[in-house]
Amino acid sequence: MVNKVTVFLPMRKGSVRVKNKNIRDFASIKGGLAFIKLSQLIQVKEIDKIIVSTDDNEIKILVKSFKNKKLVIDDRPAHLATSETLTNEIIDYIPSIIEEGLVIWTHVTSPFVDAKIYSQAIKSYFDNYSKHDSLMSVTKIQKFIWNQNGPITYDRKKEKWPRTQTIEPVYEINSGFFLADINIYKNNKDRIGYNPFFYELTHKESYDIDWEEDFEIAEVLWTNLYKGNK
Repeated sequence: MVNKVTVFLPMRKGSVRVKNKNIRDFASIKGGLAFIKLSQLIQVKEIDKIIVSTDDNEIKILVKSFKNKKLVIDDRPAHLATSETLTNEIIDYIPSIIEEGLVIWTHVTSPFVDAKIYSQAIKSYFDNYSKHDSLMSVTKIQKFIWNQNGPITYDRKKEKWPRTQTIEPVYEINSGFFLADINIYKNNKDRIGYNPFFYELTHKESYDIDWEEDFEIAEVLWTNLYKGNK
């Protein structure tokens, strides 16, 4: 197993749901979510390289402004930088830019996943490698979850309204990060293996910016947590 650790950080130009979400000012921070995520990642000593895959010239300028040797720009091909691009297409693309070692696929839209969490996740990956072939961040859910056919997290025949703490938990894949060896991308055509380790994040840590209101709420949360210290 090669221990080299490479980050894949996708940041295509434009956004359908949140206009210019990657680089517009966030909580009065110039460079916004992109600046925050790059600042977090370069602090992680276990990371050898950070590949920023983008077609956005503004983001390329921002990356270069850090003058950090870990940061590498991948000029994302136009056909892989549209709102119609499938995740599977990106998975197939990654082996062409990463040859060996562990891949950390992460997103700028998870600003509360900080350097400490990345370090802990990398350690957990290697600590659990004998039993798990990959790792992904999840959020534990112990709530009354239903579909159109009824509850899926508990059995109403046994108890109509159980205490939530007794409900068997399910796990949301929150897309904070995925860790897998590049060979899984090559052989499995996936960003996780057959038996991923669940790395639990708190609801705050896993907060994902997917809609405009998410962006606005995250700004308030960031300001309250850090009060301009980051």
